[in-house]
Amino acid sequence: MSQSDRTVKHYQMIDVGEKTISRRVAIAEGSIFVGARTWVMIREGALPKGNVLALAEAAGIMAAKRTAEIIPLCHPLSLEQVSLSFELDEQLSAVHVCCQAQAQAKTGVEMEALTGVVGALLCIYDLAKAVNPALTMSDIRLRTKEGGKSGYWEHPGYPGDERAVRAAVSGPKLKSTDLRGIKTAVLTVSDRAAAGTISDVSGALIKEFLAAAGAEIAAYAIVADEEKQIEKSIRSIIDDGVVLLMISGGTGLSPRDVTPEAVSAAVDRVVPGISELLRVRGAERTPYAALSRAVCGLLGRSLVISLPGSPRAVAEGLDLLRAVLPHALRMAAGEGHE
Repeated sequence: MSQSDRTVKHYQMIDVGEKTISRRVAIAEGSIFVGARTWVMIREGALPKGNVLALAEAAGIMAAKRTAEIIPLCHPLSLEQVSLSFELDEQLSAVHVCCQAQAQAKTGVEMEALTGVVGALLCIYDLAKAVNPALTMSDIRLRTKEGGKSGYWEHPGYPGDERAVRAAVSGPKLKSTDLRGIKTAVLTVSDRAAAGTISDVSGALIKEFLAAAGAEIAAYAIVADEEKQIEKSIRSIIDDGVVLLMISGGTGLSPRDVTPEAVSAAVDRVVPGISELLRVRGAERTPYAALSRAVCGLLGRSLVISLPGSPRAVAEGLDLLRAVLPHALRMAAGEGHE
């Protein structure tokens, strides 16, 4: 072998120095098939080594944090969040594991999510093998990832349905805030949802968010992309005493997207900072956030917030608004005025 042959590189760590830091999220999943008897013992916490799922959760988190020590060419990342969830499948005598990893980074967190799944599965294997050594781990895959230049991606075998949207954008559960005692309403703007040809996933996400926050949901309506109809609905809902109206849909560049015009006509004062927050932070996930023309404002002392129609964008927007809403509503009510 010549000297030149011996110096050929067969692998390299990718230089990410010129990449932009953005929010990276990855969700991975996998399953372990344990047999009926072992499955029952896992469910009842009756295995000799104790609570399997609690220890598997810890193992998955620990594994994800040490990914760069296990996978040679992975970049060490400062993970902001790792969470695991488990589904006990009685029909298949299986435990399905889901791991979500998140970081503000120049490179993705796919390997961290996958390593978290594998760590949790191996822990279940270790705790269950004394009862049943004939265990099978399978279907380990990256479910979804987002962030960076490529934006959002999901595995072709994973359906893009409501369950997928919820999992991809918010992990095991959509986070909320404290809106107890607040009278709220939800308005969805969509020709197709109004005609009944699609389900209103975005509206359902907003209602779930408000309900979890303890808010009173006084009204929920779906209207077509008609400017006057949207404006009339906004005024009617606010006239009924609603102090927070959340609207989804009709904020883009399509000729039928007229929600910004309707909101602008209905409100007394615009609140540009909320829309700017949603666009700027949204652009960290996808450049398409710059195409949103969403407008937010005040009608009397009631806050009107418009969000894009995409369920994923709605869930991300709700996550951003968690810290803002309580204080914004207090200010709108005059409590923050000196």
